[in-house]
Amino acid sequence: MGLTTLVMRRAAIGAAVVVSLSAVPAPSPAQDYAAIVAATDRSEADRQTDKRRDPVKLLAFTGVKVGMVVLDMGAGGGYSTELMARAVGAGGKVYGQDSTDGSPRAKERFEARMKTPAMTNVVALVRPFDDPVPAGAGPFDLITFFFYYHDTTYMTVDRAAMNGKLFGMLKPGGMLVIADHSAKAGDGISVGKTLHRIEESVLRREVEAAGFRLVAEGDFLRHPEDPRDKPIFRSEVPVDEFVLKFQKPN
Repeated sequence: MGLTTLVMRRAAIGAAVVVSLSAVPAPSPAQDYAAIVAATDRSEADRQTDKRRDPVKLLAFTGVKVGMVVLDMGAGGGYSTELMARAVGAGGKVYGQDSTDGSPRAKERFEARMKTPAMTNVVALVRPFDDPVPAGAGPFDLITFFFYYHDTTYMTVDRAAMNGKLFGMLKPGGMLVIADHSAKAGDGISVGKTLHRIEESVLRREVEAAGFRLVAEGDFLRHPEDPRDKPIFRSEVPVDEFVLKFQKPN
């Protein structure tokens, strides 16, 4: 092999290496959840809700990232749906689900919110909890279910079917994050309509029965001073709330 040919081959190999290295994506920057919450175009009503929801910690707990596809179950007025939409950015998508049994006032708030620039990557769904998305939606990186699971205990919802659907719609390794108002041990689902609470261990058993694995528990909304014997809207102290992260095994 001549010297000129050898130099050309080495140059070609070097060029190939350069191309290969340039194709490796740079690490994604950490998500700035505080900046999302501090966005100046968020409503004053949402900022008031922030005081009891601790959204920076809640977003961090979910691990939501730019580009994700997220399903927000029980979207209500859209508070958490909008936070998810801001977190996933223009390259992501959020489906905000609620049923026809939802509050008319919450529906009005959600419809008004959908007209804002922050919701351009949101798809509104009005569907039953046990059949929450149409064919072709998903698979999802993350499903959130904030402060609404207890309502499904007194609605006409097949919760086993619902949890099975959520499991099936998640990507392998995907996360389901549920937050709800805590009931006393032994109350189970009996106070879902009266106190708007649910016993944490009961919810956990129902979700795990669908195949989910509990991977983390958040204590940032815990309030042990809450006797958990009054409706959440008439509690004289901050309401004790649990936050659980479940994973669909790979």
